[in-house]
Amino acid sequence: MSTRAGKRRRARRSFLAAAGGVATLAFPALVRAQGPLTLRLQSTWPAKDIFHEYALDFAGRVNGMAGGELRIEVLPAGAVVPAFGLLDAVGKGLLDGSHGTLNHHYARHPAFALWGAGPAFGMDANALLAWHKYGGGAALLARLYAAIGASVVSFLYGPMPTQPLGWFKRPITRPEDFNGLKFRTVGMSIDLFAGMGAVVNALPPEDLVPALERALLDGAEFNNASSDRSLGLAEVAKVYMLQSYHQNAEQFEILFNRERFEALAPRLKALIESAAEAASADMSWKAVDRYSRDYRELYTQEKVRSYKTPDTVLQRQLETHDAVARKRRNDPLFREIEDSQRQFAERAVRWSLDTQVSAQLAYRHYFGRRPAAPGKKR
Repeated sequence: MSTRAGKRRRARRSFLAAAGGVATLAFPALVRAQGPLTLRLQSTWPAKDIFHEYALDFAGRVNGMAGGELRIEVLPAGAVVPAFGLLDAVGKGLLDGSHGTLNHHYARHPAFALWGAGPAFGMDANALLAWHKYGGGAALLARLYAAIGASVVSFLYGPMPTQPLGWFKRPITRPEDFNGLKFRTVGMSIDLFAGMGAVVNALPPEDLVPALERALLDGAEFNNASSDRSLGLAEVAKVYMLQSYHQNAEQFEILFNRERFEALAPRLKALIESAAEAASADMSWKAVDRYSRDYRELYTQEKVRSYKTPDTVLQRQLETHDAVARKRRNDPLFREIEDSQRQFAERAVRWSLDTQVSAQLAYRHYFGRRPAAPGKKR
């Protein structure tokens, strides 16, 4: 009798253990059946712009790697809030995240512009990202967000090539050409071009072509050959001035609401960080391909005349930027960030100048001509 009772007890324990095992295995399946966790990000960019495509590329990497557990949905500019309202919207949880640039937060604190809106002591965007990741920039940015009370988590990625000076009705040949010139730019670049004598208007991208058509603007800058072509700038201004220090080291920012991000499982947080780094590399390669194609079509199909910005104008930009930055150094955090960048740039730029071989020499050797000379038509 006791033997039978023991067998029954052992059988019952086996059944309960098996049932418990089934329940444990079934729970994640039940969660997946209800759909993945979804985070909504709004980009700063119109749906047709290549920048919005970059935001979709990042989301696609996360969604592909998450195995159905997490999904990022990307909305275009203005879907929920205006572009300049994204920081508040994300910080307050109206949106889970955003895709934009730090320069868009310039009105909240001028130090945000040090990530890309200026000469960065000679660093290009990739070197500036190196400072951010390995030179203390990420910790300084976290302190900057804390200083303005923004409850967010930031991932910087996607180093941008040097941005053109902009689009004009006639070539810019000397610094004095900016005196009284009606010009569009944004962020800290407003202070730079105003310091050079321009009358600056921070119009949104979609208003640039109408403003140039109606002579409300004499010149405008946005970002790159692909975006500029998509906006239609080549239809209303045929002079494309290349090279500038106003935004020669900018990058993109993926921003998350801190509470939503911290609630994610550690593996999903790590996945997002890895996806941002992978998307950064892919964006760099895609930019070379797409920007060079659109740049070629600007002068072959749309008859744009491209000129290198004269060194006298570039030198005036450096001097004006320094004057603008000096006024901001009364803020201790601005000063600390700028000093950190300067220390990193001193060795990083020296290394780059000493080790990188001349692209112009190789270009002349293989193609028999050189890129546009200062002040000369391409």
